[in-house]
Amino acid sequence: MDFDALRVDAHPVDEDLLDAGVVGPELAHLAGIYRGSSRALVWRNPSSDWQLFLLLPPIASRLSLLANPIFAQLTRSWGLNARFIGVDSDGLVYDFRGLLSDQTLRLLVELLGAEVQQQPELLDTLFAALAQQMLTVLPRREADWGKHLDVEHRLEPLVPASLFSRESRYPDLMMSLRQALKDKLIDVELYGRVLRSVELRETSVEQRIGALLESALDPVTMAKLARTGVGKHLGCYNWLRLDLRHAAPRAHVLTRLPGLASFFAEALVPQQAAWLHAISGAQPDETRRDEAPCRNLDDAMQAGRLGATDPSQTRTLDLRALAARNESSHAARWAAVLQRAIDAGQDRLIIEAIAQRFAVDDNLIRRLWRESPEALGQPPTWHLTQILRRLAEGGPRRGPASDDDWQALIAAAIPTEAR
Repeated sequence: MDFDALRVDAHPVDEDLLDAGVVGPELAHLAGIYRGSSRALVWRNPSSDWQLFLLLPPIASRLSLLANPIFAQLTRSWGLNARFIGVDSDGLVYDFRGLLSDQTLRLLVELLGAEVQQQPELLDTLFAALAQQMLTVLPRREADWGKHLDVEHRLEPLVPASLFSRESRYPDLMMSLRQALKDKLIDVELYGRVLRSVELRETSVEQRIGALLESALDPVTMAKLARTGVGKHLGCYNWLRLDLRHAAPRAHVLTRLPGLASFFAEALVPQQAAWLHAISGAQPDETRRDEAPCRNLDDAMQAGRLGATDPSQTRTLDLRALAARNESSHAARWAAVLQRAIDAGQDRLIIEAIAQRFAVDDNLIRRLWRESPEALGQPPTWHLTQILRRLAEGGPRRGPASDDDWQALIAAAIPTEAR
């Protein structure tokens, strides 16, 4: 097992930024934390079942407070911005953020407060905590293991649902920097230099982390995904990778409807993973993903095995799925119909199933199938529902004529309670 801690590079502006006599003690202190904080903790080949563990912790400027048990809620809030990504031996990408318990977060805070490379015993303890829940040794797939497949993130920076969300990475530094400019502790020239250095360094480290993660993924599946125009969407990658026999028709649908990429990932990846668990039974090693028997999805649902979970495990609420209404009986039914239509390569049935899923006219989906407007982007399912209904109000043959019109419609489709 090979471990590494990735940090941002040095920059000439650090000479002034770290000088308390130039920028003040508070900004100099936060700049030092920004410069020395790990952007990623990387475990390469942690076991025979996993190719990569990647932990992306947010920058913590108050580690002394986070380490105090009294501020457990502060630690938990900080941990909501952490990312824990795993790539298994089959090349599937998992998002294990939900498994970061309070104890694991406390260990992570202790590790970040020390020199990572000089604390091997603490690093081993953290890895042992991350390796719980059968992360490193998987003699069998858990019944609900598919819910940890990554369906949300993208590898590109500065895009919605990016794995590298900058809003929560270094807020204290930016706030202190703006306050120092307001108090005239720094001038506009130094302020601009710092902002440019942050942009350059963050872009560089994000490219390094993205290349590291992409090197563990299947290159053939990534090539198929690139040809669709969807981008490096990890949820769509998992969807293509889950069943290699049907990767080509799934890539075809992504090419025709790139704006529905997030919907396909959020609605179909968990269902496909549950189906694979259902058909494999208690001995999943006897059936490979690319050699799964030809069994109808409805058979698994009628047998009561699809989505079956261990009764000893506590069921958690997935707020994203609830907002998108992916767990309703109507959504589950038409998602199953849609999955079969896509894998069978029946374009007409695909369009009809999508229209039924969102309760809109078939011609509206046909229009998106023909035009594929780039301005639509890849909205999450809950927002896509509102956008399609806004489009339906104008009729299936009428809609935005320009990118600006699309942006206005997308903004107007946000529910009032979500603004």
